[in-house]
Amino acid sequence: MLTIVAFLVTLSVLIAIHEYGHFQVARWCGVKVLRFSIGFGKPLFQKSFGKDNTEFVIAALPFGGYVKMLDEREGEIDASEDRARAFNRQSVWRRIAIVSAGPAANLLLAIFLYWILFMHGVMGIKPILGEIQPNTPAAQANLKEGDFIQAIAGESTRTWQDVRWLLLQESLNAESVELEVMDQSGRLHSSALSLQSIGRDDYESDFLDKLGLKPYQPEAPAIIGDLVGGGAAELSGLKPGDKVLSADGETVNNWEQFVTSIRKNPQNRIHLMIQRGEELLALAITPEGVNEGGIQVGKIGAINRVDDAMLETFMTTISYGPLEALVKASGKTWETSVFSLKMLGSMITGDVSWKGVSGPVTIASYAGQSAHIGWKAFLGFLALISISLGVLNLLPVPVLDGGHLMYYMVEIFKGSPVSEAAMELGQRIGLFLLGLLMIVAFYNDINRILTG
Repeated sequence: MLTIVAFLVTLSVLIAIHEYGHFQVARWCGVKVLRFSIGFGKPLFQKSFGKDNTEFVIAALPFGGYVKMLDEREGEIDASEDRARAFNRQSVWRRIAIVSAGPAANLLLAIFLYWILFMHGVMGIKPILGEIQPNTPAAQANLKEGDFIQAIAGESTRTWQDVRWLLLQESLNAESVELEVMDQSGRLHSSALSLQSIGRDDYESDFLDKLGLKPYQPEAPAIIGDLVGGGAAELSGLKPGDKVLSADGETVNNWEQFVTSIRKNPQNRIHLMIQRGEELLALAITPEGVNEGGIQVGKIGAINRVDDAMLETFMTTISYGPLEALVKASGKTWETSVFSLKMLGSMITGDVSWKGVSGPVTIASYAGQSAHIGWKAFLGFLALISISLGVLNLLPVPVLDGGHLMYYMVEIFKGSPVSEAAMELGQRIGLFLLGLLMIVAFYNDINRILTG
């Protein structure tokens, strides 16, 4: 239920903001708006407002929306005063402003959401390295467990999320990257980390594993914290606060050891000895098999309970004042937009797999997961999807806003509008390309469900 509600909220907010951008700028430009619709198909709610008697509609199919404006190409207009307010009668610059307003509204929404998050404070894991596996790029770069990554390619890193984001961007541009690191004794040094091991299919999973990088985790007892509803841990009878003493007869000394036992046994029954208060209990659990980087691993849907003192050693909260938060939010939105275009370009050239394209099923799943984590995670997810929607609509593909902008650019240089025949051909090409994209997105969604 939470997933469904979060998905509907995500669609409603993003569509409403996008269409409101078109609607508001059209009104500022003097264009008469006939209908503002969220969704397609049969109207569930319909009411007229304002001096222009604009119809506001909520329709049955929530996968989109539209703003219908007065236009002589869609029928004859009788009143002479209305003709001047038709969309097709506006200057090319006004039409550009109206069409651009939808994607711009999505990007402004992302800035606003990031601004709220940066002011309120975002918790993250400190960029301290965990155990370095041999024969990995991290080991070859002479990185050590306990090293603090202070900067990547000259950009400061305050959280592990910064590390992930910067390495993700650099992996599309370079074969190696310079890391500024402080070791446990406080000495600073630089290391060149090779990025060549990252393949085209690695971006869908945690690509940092291929580099041999993982965050430091202090040794903690194997005490169960929160449980995922319906997960293997909950179904087995485990409860928050239970301490795992052994797994299949082998003593469990810490949480990491317990996780290793679970990951090694997908779909295999494991016998646990746990301590619940003063009582010792024997339980059996069968980890779910999950595909992770082409390998089946076990998952049970449980996280470790960590006390506040331990959290302070490897967690940090980053917050900014209103003005600095606005600058950071604008920069984050710009970087994410540019990165989205780079990823799309790399998909077209074949450098990155198309497996990263997601459809409504995956978006719904992520909406539910982020909402379950908390409001900050959901706002971050909403900002990311809003950027994706804004960037997608600016692509020069007919039927998208970017396609119309492309026609208007041609009109500026040509001196006259693009012919109806050319626009009709463009519509067919655009629908074909969007159809292909949707097929890829649905295929990826189905594949993720089948492979876990």
